[in-house]
Amino acid sequence: MQETVEEALRTVLRLPEPPVVTCAGRTDTGVHARGQVAHVDLETPMTAGDLFRRLNGVLPVDVAVTGLGEAPAGFDARFSALSRRYVYRVCDDPAGWDPLRRQEVLRVGRPLDVGRMNLAASELLGEHDFAAFCKKREGASTVRALLDFSWARVAPGLLEGTVIADAFCHSMVRALVGSIIPVGDGRREVDWPTSVLAARVRDSAVTVLPAHGLTLEEVRYPADEDLAARAVQSRQVRGEVYHRG
Repeated sequence: MQETVEEALRTVLRLPEPPVVTCAGRTDTGVHARGQVAHVDLETPMTAGDLFRRLNGVLPVDVAVTGLGEAPAGFDARFSALSRRYVYRVCDDPAGWDPLRRQEVLRVGRPLDVGRMNLAASELLGEHDFAAFCKKREGASTVRALLDFSWARVAPGLLEGTVIADAFCHSMVRALVGSIIPVGDGRREVDWPTSVLAARVRDSAVTVLPAHGLTLEEVRYPADEDLAARAVQSRQVRGEVYHRG
């Protein structure tokens, strides 16, 4: 998505090179991003309204700019963020499968117990070293604050898992969900994800689920006057933070 928007900006503004766009979350290939936020440094006589219309006129049908304006002083789409909210969608009813949603819902085909899933997920909340659920990156910390991890049945056969954290490392959300699904279908005990977390090493028994079931839904920021301070804090705490699902 980032390269697509950069190329659209180059085309619309008739620039020799694409400008650099900074995104709040660098989602893995195949993950959807309904609530993505980005910033770019530009000098242009074009109004925000004109730029908004022209960008959407050249972007492909699977990418859309939903809002555009001048950023407050100190704003950094990535480092100023307080949290990111992802939702993973799962169908557990073979008879209720909707093929039209195949690109945004994972089909598991086994009944899932939401109560067991919530019990297991709740034990992972808080600030921990999530190395067991992350693809390790040299020099990057895997300590994250998991603020919410909860499941709800939103329709017959359709579950949504909400995952909120201050930041995510590579494949973290899909691995977390992958540790909860076997609890929901009874293949694993409720305390299994917690034991995986405590080991702090990747466990081959944890399935990193497919990207298409995951959507970045929201990125939260502090008040305008706190944006710059938050960006400084984020850089100091973890260095080059990896915000990926």
